[in-house]
Amino acid sequence: MIEIKDLSFHFGLRTLFEGANLLVPDGLKIGVVGLNGCGKSTLFKLITGDLFPDGGKIEISRGTQIASVSQEIKDPSKKLLEFVLESDHEMTRLQHKLTENLSGEKLAEIYDRLDSLGVHSAQARASAILSGLGFVNEDFDRPLKEFSGGWQVRANLAATLYAPSNCLLLDEPTNHLDLETATWLENYLAKTDKTVLLISHDRHILNRLCDKIVHVEQAQLKLYNGNYDTYERTREAEQEGARLAAAKHERVVAHLQSFVDRFRYKATKAKQAQSRLKMIEKLGDPPEIIKDPEIHFQFPSPTHLTQALITLEDAVAGYDDKPVLQNLTLRIEPDDRIALLGANGNGKSTLAKVLSHRLLLMSGRMTIAKKIKIAYFSQHQTEELDVEKTPFEMLAGLMPPGTGETQIRAQLGAFGLNKAKSDTVIGKLSGGEKSRLLLSIITKDAPHLLILDEPTNHLDILSRQALLEALNHYEGAVVLITHDLHVIETACDTLWLVRGGTCQIYRGDLEDYKASLLKHNEKGASAASDKENSAEARRRNAAQRRAQLAPLKKEIRELDKKLEKLNHRKQELENALLVRYDADNSIELALLGDQISNIEERWFALNQECEDILSGKEEA
Repeated sequence: MIEIKDLSFHFGLRTLFEGANLLVPDGLKIGVVGLNGCGKSTLFKLITGDLFPDGGKIEISRGTQIASVSQEIKDPSKKLLEFVLESDHEMTRLQHKLTENLSGEKLAEIYDRLDSLGVHSAQARASAILSGLGFVNEDFDRPLKEFSGGWQVRANLAATLYAPSNCLLLDEPTNHLDLETATWLENYLAKTDKTVLLISHDRHILNRLCDKIVHVEQAQLKLYNGNYDTYERTREAEQEGARLAAAKHERVVAHLQSFVDRFRYKATKAKQAQSRLKMIEKLGDPPEIIKDPEIHFQFPSPTHLTQALITLEDAVAGYDDKPVLQNLTLRIEPDDRIALLGANGNGKSTLAKVLSHRLLLMSGRMTIAKKIKIAYFSQHQTEELDVEKTPFEMLAGLMPPGTGETQIRAQLGAFGLNKAKSDTVIGKLSGGEKSRLLLSIITKDAPHLLILDEPTNHLDILSRQALLEALNHYEGAVVLITHDLHVIETACDTLWLVRGGTCQIYRGDLEDYKASLLKHNEKGASAASDKENSAEARRRNAAQRRAQLAPLKKEIRELDKKLEKLNHRKQELENALLVRYDADNSIELALLGDQISNIEERWFALNQECEDILSGKEEA
């Protein structure tokens, strides 16, 4: 359990929390929402102890093990699987202890503890998580430095999920995932019995996973029951109730003030007027109406085209004479709403570049409509923005000569960039604001086709909703790549699956596709489980063999001691008889020889039995 009491935290002159309170019971999955910059990530750092509060306290109950995703990798030379396995610090420490010169008793204690930690299934469990997050077996032995930044984030996420914990703090965990791995993660978290605190702008995941929602606003933490849709309805009802209460307050005050204004200076009514002034004072300020900022996006309407926008026939696309996609036979109509499905690396972005004329075909045929205008959005384009210019200056430089300031500001305003933001240098804009600027730039010519590659990255949940509404009002065609299931479900009616080196229309719906992904993951998990069960079986067999060998080895050690004593006595008797014959010594020597012979026979029998047990190990 985590209890936050009267928490205060200031970042410079900004107050992020002031007297905030929150109780997080064990086992619940709680979504943390709020506008960008409200303090959600800071809250996690305060819980983990990376930051310290200015006031109040955060109490974490004994036995709570918190795991959160690290922002960096300390040793990028480590191999991927090794990196994930080492996130279990106790198991790693004990395994290192085995290399030291320890007593048999201490070794036995370490082996027993490793057994209880599941050392025999550790590799299978780590491999299953890595596979679920999109890594293949060939990646496991690669050093982390060979992976891109996005894949290193996945590695950190894998280590967090594998590490022993009963409480997970996850800050936008799907940001660097594709739809396929996001679906796996969603299913993984749905099945876990751990406490989960999840910062996310993905409405689908907040609805599927969360029992409660924490809203961070005005330096406070407010807990709502239910998933995100329930939270939204509750909040809207609160806002409506506050609006009605404020209106009622205003009417009552106006009525009382009217009486005061009419009769304040009449002697017969002065006392009553004063009484009403006191009533107004007691009423105090009206209830505060907290409104979410209104964000609206608007795509300009294109001219109408009647023919197909793009047709591909037996097309092949790739890089450096190496095909990535083949046998492409596809058609985009003026009103199509298409979502591209398929794991990262299968060629979705390659197809988007082909459709936007950023990549020429290697062979085949591509037919495009006359006068077509195509807009292409990719998150990488934010790196091409001139950080020294303002959004107004950048867009003005791309518009036709003579375009008025009003028209330029209207285009920027259509994507939530007001005058203050449009006059701020781009280098000081947030990631979401840069994404809005890109959308404003690519749609300035009223395109007939929007090709959007992960447009929701860096957009908060209100901006995503604004984008979704704008797409639904847009009169052109859309090709969309996104891991946000809510956007796909609401904005797209056609699914194309990019897999196996080609792209084809997917005949099922999104639920069918998710089910197929989970079925595939379950097969992979089953294979991992088979490995784990096999390892467990080997562990049980080894334990059984140890139990069989223990009494045999004990008896062998006892016989060794007896033989040592008897052989020593035999040597004494033989030496004595060499000096002087003695009948008693001679008889004892004869009896001693028979005794040694019997013990040696038993010793050989026991060792043979041990060898038989060990040979059974080899056969298994």
